[in-house]
Amino acid sequence: MTFQEFLLTWPAERRTAAVAGAGAEDALAALDKEFLRPEDFSALLSPAATPYLEYMARRAQELALRHFGRAVQLFTPLYLSNICTNQCRYCGFSAKNRQRRRHLSPEEACAEARAIADTGLQHILLLTGDARRLSSPEYIANIVRAVRPRFASVGVEVYAMSEEEYGLLVRAGVDSMTMFQETYTAELYARLHPAGPKRDYAFRLAAPERAAKAGMRSLGVGALLGLESFEQDAFATGLHAWWLQRTFPGVEVSVSVPRICSHEGSFTVPHPVNDIRFVQYITALRCFLPRAGITCSTRETPFMRDHIVPLGVTRVSAGVSTSVGGRVSRNNDDCGQFEISDHRSVEEMKTSLAGMGYQAVVKDWEDMTAHCPV
Repeated sequence: MTFQEFLLTWPAERRTAAVAGAGAEDALAALDKEFLRPEDFSALLSPAATPYLEYMARRAQELALRHFGRAVQLFTPLYLSNICTNQCRYCGFSAKNRQRRRHLSPEEACAEARAIADTGLQHILLLTGDARRLSSPEYIANIVRAVRPRFASVGVEVYAMSEEEYGLLVRAGVDSMTMFQETYTAELYARLHPAGPKRDYAFRLAAPERAAKAGMRSLGVGALLGLESFEQDAFATGLHAWWLQRTFPGVEVSVSVPRICSHEGSFTVPHPVNDIRFVQYITALRCFLPRAGITCSTRETPFMRDHIVPLGVTRVSAGVSTSVGGRVSRNNDDCGQFEISDHRSVEEMKTSLAGMGYQAVVKDWEDMTAHCPV
């Protein structure tokens, strides 16, 4: 059974009914369980669980300390290209937006990688727009081979690929992939993606499965919170991670928790997620998926990021630029994919975490077979 087939057993009507029908007793019962089912997760996402948010936070913190200790991994993105053929209504890289476009050569990408490596970071995430003619799987693989010797881990957050193409990236040295479904509601997905290859909902939804079959060590999933109602996408994202853990037990699974924010162009957020719901989501995820990583990006403010680390966040970005070539060229005309809210450097992030009693980890994985002499 694919995840799409499994998700059909939890249609929108069932998700809404599960959240709306949960009572306080269901939320409290879920918090007392060692292993939660999807029904328990929906109870923790429900309005009935909101009065018990402090209880949820204590439970989430307990589970995070048990499974991850006080370690928080640092990483940073490296944007290779903002040239994109999609017309996603909410994205700064949309082909319809008028902005300066740029595509890095291998030499320029290596310069960006050196600037990142000089900060001490050992985990990077490569990102591109969806333009296969320029940012082909072969192009990405060549970049990976060039920068891999400088890093312990190279991940990708790019367009959906075939199993064979993911295999190409794995052989080049990629060990993780992140795929945002954006929204798990197929009808809404179609409206938000009117043109471009990303319009194929099913192909994107199955991308993590293909990557796992190709040998990817780590998978990350997420929805862009605010596109769909909270109970729909929050639940479906957790369900996706839960299914992946059970289907691919040897693969590390993580969840990213981005809230939509400003970008080049205009887009009215239809379902804004406030801070209380956001914290409820993170604590519910930690209770439901105690072994899964939770990633929080610089979309969130320093205040918010510092306060949710103890609640179960295990991975945060630092020293971030969402512009293509933003670290070396520092060209202010190059608009990033979205506006970041936390501009702290790697050293500032380490200091902040240390002040809270946490250890900033710049390297927690290395595949020795992937390295070659620099």
